[in-house]
Amino acid sequence: MERQQSGKVKKKTAKRKYIKPSGYDFTVMFIVLTLVLFGVVMIFSSSYYYTMTSEKYEYDMFHFLKRQSLWAILGICAMIFCMNVPYSFWKRFAGLAYWLSNVFLALLPFIGIEAGGQKRWLGYGPLAFQPSEFTKIAVILYLSLYVCEHRKELGNWKGFARAALILLIPVVLIAVSNFSSALLVLLMGATILFVASPRIWYFVAALGVLVPLVGIALLLPQFRYRLGRIMIWLDPWSDPTDKGFQIIQSLYAVASGGLFGLGLGQSRQKTFIPEAYNDIIFAIICEELGIVGAALVILLFAVLIWRGIRIAMNAKDIYGMLVATGIVAVVAFQSIINIGVVTNTIPNTGQPLPFISYGGTSLLFLMAMMGILLNISRYPKERE
Repeated sequence: MERQQSGKVKKKTAKRKYIKPSGYDFTVMFIVLTLVLFGVVMIFSSSYYYTMTSEKYEYDMFHFLKRQSLWAILGICAMIFCMNVPYSFWKRFAGLAYWLSNVFLALLPFIGIEAGGQKRWLGYGPLAFQPSEFTKIAVILYLSLYVCEHRKELGNWKGFARAALILLIPVVLIAVSNFSSALLVLLMGATILFVASPRIWYFVAALGVLVPLVGIALLLPQFRYRLGRIMIWLDPWSDPTDKGFQIIQSLYAVASGGLFGLGLGQSRQKTFIPEAYNDIIFAIICEELGIVGAALVILLFAVLIWRGIRIAMNAKDIYGMLVATGIVAVVAFQSIINIGVVTNTIPNTGQPLPFISYGGTSLLFLMAMMGILLNISRYPKERE
């Protein structure tokens, strides 16, 4: 009788190995779609005056609205596709995506398309993309896979150093042309390693090495202008017509919005802020919708990050947990950096507000990441 009972127990535990897919996290889906649609509206509101008075855009007030709407549709399609593909499927392409992204980054200084004085785009004509955006998802997939396969080795210096090297290679390549994106990838990868590593003091030691290296890099001639950004951050009114102009106009927009704002489409500062529909769009949100509207946007991001953390904690395996952690880290750090820049809390860096700022490549890859996150939510760990 005892043997028969133990056999039944084994059969029951064997059945538990198969995890039946559950429903998607519809809270995450709802917030993402809400932010995307809200972004399309705000891009139109912040850009129509600029485009309708510019010969460059043939006086078409709907120029950016049409382009962002198209990218939003493509992004939603990418999200739907990724949310219906098991996230474990991407393991087989993680290594290829990682090394391909490094090749793209290495080619930027030679064949990259120059925009704003920096080569950050690859492509030809209207078909162009930012390799740094592709690198984010490639690093998440490959670093998570490497950590899963070498988890025991993270407990010693050699294993931790190898994992850190996987992260630092693309970070250094991105930093050549885009320091803020390099910082974001570094924070994202460090979050994955921090969650997986059993030795927290390794991060303290790594920080002690990185900080002096960054300080030395800032003294190099090609990066010295970043010290100027720090000085302007401390006192933007020291150069109000040049380097401090964008920060000052952004603060004017935030301040003039008041509690409820001037009304949708009624912003005055969008006529002064360069490319208000891009990285500084949160200032226009504050001006047109006030503190209440800005607080609601921040609340949506907070709930999205919270739900993403829950998905990571409830993932059925370590790989799903680490991938979800990396995706949530991208949204969290990118939104914090953007809002911090607009409010002059941190030095000026060029990071778009997730889902809202204008940018097709950024939105497309971010929506693909959201699809992967939603797929992870479909396979929670088994509850006893």
